[in-house]
Amino acid sequence: MRRPARPITAQYLQNAAAFYLERYPATAEGLRRVLRRRVRKAEIAEAPVMDGVEAAIEAVVQRFVSAGAIDDKEFAQTKARSMHRRGTSSRMTRHKLTLAGVDAGTLDRALVALDEELDTDPERRERQAAIALARRRRLGPFRPEAERADRRHRDLAAMARAGFALAVARKVIDAADVAALDDD
Repeated sequence: MRRPARPITAQYLQNAAAFYLERYPATAEGLRRVLRRRVRKAEIAEAPVMDGVEAAIEAVVQRFVSAGAIDDKEFAQTKARSMHRRGTSSRMTRHKLTLAGVDAGTLDRALVALDEELDTDPERRERQAAIALARRRRLGPFRPEAERADRRHRDLAAMARAGFALAVARKVIDAADVAALDDD
C-alpha cells in the first residue's frame, strides 16, 4: 500500500530545498526546477498544494541565495574548473552550465576567471582540455603506437563529440608523442 503524498506547504518546500542543497551544489534556477518537480509529483499524486506555490518557491530560493547557500558565480567557477581538468571543451562546458541554470553573463565571467587562474588564454585552455581528454581516454599519442594509425579517425570523432574544434583535435591526435604535447 502506498503512503499518501505529503501536502505541499511553505515549510515542506523549505525542507525539500535544504535536503537537496545538503547533497548537491545547485544554482538558483536549478533549485527552482527541483522544487517545481516536487510540486508536479505531488499534483500527480493528488496531494494538496498550497495556493501561491510559485511565489513560495521563489521566496525559498531567495532565502537560500541571501543566506549564501546558493551562489551561481561560485557554482559556475567551480564546475568550469572541474570540467576543464577532466578535459571538457569550452563548448561543452557552456552547454552543461547553461543546462544547470547558469546565465550567459555569469558563465562568461567564470571562463575568464578560469583563464586568469590558469594564467592562459582561451585557445591554450582549450588545447589543455583536449590533452586532458586524450590522456584520460587514451587517444592519439596516449594510445599504443601500433594502434594509432588505425584508430586516428575514431580518436578525431571522439574529440569532435566532446566539442573540440577540428584544428585542436588534429593538433592533439596527430602529435608525434606525449612529449610533443607538453612542448606546446
